[in-house]
Amino acid sequence: MADEVLLYDTTLRDGTQREGLVLSLADKIKIARRLDEAGFPYIEGGWPGSNPKDEEFFEVARGMTWHTAKLAAFGSTRHRSNRPDQDPNLRALVEAGTPVVTIFGKSWLLHVTDVLGATPDENLAMVGDSVAYCAAAGREVVYDAEHYFDGYKADREYALATLRAACAGGATSLVLCDTNGGCLTDEITAIVRDTIGTLGLPVTWGIHVHDDAGLAVANSLAAVRAGVRHVQGTVNGYGERCGNANIVTIWADLALKAGMATVPSGADLRGLSELSHYVSEVANLTPDDHQPYVGLSAFAHKGGVHGAATARVRHAYQHVDPDVVGNQTRLVVSELGGRVNTKWRAEELGHRLDGVVDPRELSRIVKRLEAEGASFEGAEASFELLIRRLQPGYRPPFRLVDYTVLVEHRENRDLRAEATVKVEVEGEMLHTAADGNGPVNALDAALRKALSAFYPQLDGVHLVDYKVRILDGGSATAARTRVLIESSSETDAWSTVGSDTNIIAASFQALGDSLEYALWKGGAELRRRDERFFTTSAARAASPTAASGDPSLAGPAAGPHPSASHSQAEPAVTPQPEPHPAAGTHPEAVAEGDIR
Repeated sequence: MADEVLLYDTTLRDGTQREGLVLSLADKIKIARRLDEAGFPYIEGGWPGSNPKDEEFFEVARGMTWHTAKLAAFGSTRHRSNRPDQDPNLRALVEAGTPVVTIFGKSWLLHVTDVLGATPDENLAMVGDSVAYCAAAGREVVYDAEHYFDGYKADREYALATLRAACAGGATSLVLCDTNGGCLTDEITAIVRDTIGTLGLPVTWGIHVHDDAGLAVANSLAAVRAGVRHVQGTVNGYGERCGNANIVTIWADLALKAGMATVPSGADLRGLSELSHYVSEVANLTPDDHQPYVGLSAFAHKGGVHGAATARVRHAYQHVDPDVVGNQTRLVVSELGGRVNTKWRAEELGHRLDGVVDPRELSRIVKRLEAEGASFEGAEASFELLIRRLQPGYRPPFRLVDYTVLVEHRENRDLRAEATVKVEVEGEMLHTAADGNGPVNALDAALRKALSAFYPQLDGVHLVDYKVRILDGGSATAARTRVLIESSSETDAWSTVGSDTNIIAASFQALGDSLEYALWKGGAELRRRDERFFTTSAARAASPTAASGDPSLAGPAAGPHPSASHSQAEPAVTPQPEPHPAAGTHPEAVAEGDIR
């Protein structure tokens, strides 16, 4: 179809120029396969003349089957002192064995004379015979007119002459590049229209835009409106400096907004979010939650008015149906949300509030807790526990009575942290102690030691991440802190939050929530009294917080402290079966912890 817009992906070359993005050969193959599966007609694999990895990529790619994509090898025009058949770069392009070769050449006289050290006529010859050499080898040639818009503004006639030279050499696609990414949209529109109208060449016109002015997507769409039918970009907009045009956004805009036919087809974009996240995962980059269409927050509503309207009429605050791009509507629980946000999110998590919990009361509590520093946006386990605690007949599986944390440093000795915890379970009081590589690690170890006697299922719960945020830095060391803890088991992962002016207290809140959530969701049953035993420190040496650590709080790695040697050496102790007072302290726990 002549009016289809061809999407040409440059993630494997342009994308890798992003600072901090490095792809292995295996990574490049994975992404190329995924793009081929998505139906992209062109995949630019790299520059074979520039590095061994890209040469190896094309060697591997030659033995693979590509269902929809043509692979393109990228490179520059010949050196001004070389003949085409003697130029190492051009020879590498042909030897890559790809059906498509993409060559870039200079359009801006500033680059011709000051960067290449060539004359204007020499550059025109370099463009023409470099393209001709690759075309003569049977390759489809795409010509990227580098710095075309800056060159056009500096010398229109010369910029047009470079395109004539490329076409005369056999290029079938001419791509106008805003390499510096600084053009405004009306400039792009005017220059593209004038270029296409003036030259009238029998080629496919293309656009390649960088995002330095924040207009890469808008400028790409404007170029399409002006007559372009070949659009280059990278997945998620990865690229040098501020990035390249985001081909994910462009694809959705063309298909869903402009109603234009695209290759790949825009008829079914339900895999768009997965594609975006897949490339992020392979590139080892955190997905941008606020990316249009595919970000986690792209259809998230935090404001109370927005949330209430969205609950009544789904498209009230959504420009497209999120299902169309493989995303979903989310109402965020926060102090800015209202009753509807809170109820919606609770029901999404499987909690029916009607007749059980008053949504207005739940919303009021959320607002109060967030005003005090909590945040339930990233701590849904704490939010679920809040709902559960408001339900009639709620009984906590344990009660955190009190705790003490000591951090000691003495001359010529390693820093040491010790925590003691008192926990009540079904009327029994357990008092335990533990060392750690920091105060939070010690607190975590002591709490787990106490609760594991009653709930052995907690041995399968692991702390995955520990984050601290200072909420009011102006208060210096008296600032309120927010602690977010991520935990996991073999079957689930969850996050909990705590907030206080004391970082230890905030951590204790988040730890307690994490363990209670694990017991609730895991359906843990209280161990019978005659089955309980208390493990020693040696038996529990591998604590999750010891493994992951809490670097902001941990001191240097410490050896065993004398006061810990007793509990580390003694065997597990089985408590006596006779009953004891509910308010008493468990005798074996005191002995095991050695804290009297």
